[in-house]
Amino acid sequence: MTATVAKRLLTAIPVLFGLSIIVFLMIALIPGDPATAILGSYATPENVARLNASLGLDQSLPQQYLAWITGVLHGDFGRSYALNRPVIDIVLERFSATLLLAGASLLLATVFGLLAGIVSAVRQFGLADKVITLIVLIGISMPSFWLGLLLILFFAVKIRLFPASGMVAIYGGGGPLDILHHLVLPAVTLALVATGVIARLTRTAMLEVLRQDYIRTARAKGLTERRVVYRHAFKAALVSIIPVIGIQAGFVLGGAVYVETVFQWPGIGAMLVNAISQRDILLVQGGVLVVAAAYVLFNLLADICQTLLDPRLK
Repeated sequence: MTATVAKRLLTAIPVLFGLSIIVFLMIALIPGDPATAILGSYATPENVARLNASLGLDQSLPQQYLAWITGVLHGDFGRSYALNRPVIDIVLERFSATLLLAGASLLLATVFGLLAGIVSAVRQFGLADKVITLIVLIGISMPSFWLGLLLILFFAVKIRLFPASGMVAIYGGGGPLDILHHLVLPAVTLALVATGVIARLTRTAMLEVLRQDYIRTARAKGLTERRVVYRHAFKAALVSIIPVIGIQAGFVLGGAVYVETVFQWPGIGAMLVNAISQRDILLVQGGVLVVAAAYVLFNLLADICQTLLDPRLK
């Protein structure tokens, strides 16, 4: 098992290296001059040239990348132009809020997606299967930002059950219950698409397992249907579902950009939107790289869990 984990970790290194190149080039090649955006009304040619030289933006792209990746390997992601703070400090502060939102969303998506998929498979072609399929298709097709606006309109404006924005109340907030109260709407919004994907693939995996000979043998031995479904069929189907959950964890992190903007959640997505508008290149590069690394890590953990459940994969 240790050799398998080590092999997966080694394969993640070139992936992260390639991601760093893609992230750097995507941000560096965006049209516009960061120095001009930073200086604003003081953007004279002399000031722009001086700032570009101090920031290293007057060098070639390979030189800029080499300087940036060397700093990243030493834990130095640079300094934010707009906020004048170390990038890594800002990213870690915001990433904790994003991780809370993404974790809650993934938990909701996993629990409800697995339950919906199991019920849909067991009641194939029945009323429950048709209703779940319809809800799943609507959920997958609906954009997250549009669903977020609808939830705000109904639950925050009409019936005033949940707050419309923020992570804590402005006055007297900050406790666990207050954070949970603010978390409900953005977590549900972010979880909807992932729930639909997990439900559909759980249904497919369960139907495939339920047709196997050993399931018919278990039923013939007189085992209860609940024991057959949850003890035998679901355990076998889970091996092919776990990688999907890992992929959805990455999609939840990426989708947090839209949801955080709608709900003004103080996470890394809202930070990236502001940093892009301010042309804060180092902050954007650091934020995107951390999210991409988290995506790779989640998939690595999913692969390890899949190997633990299915010894044949070793």
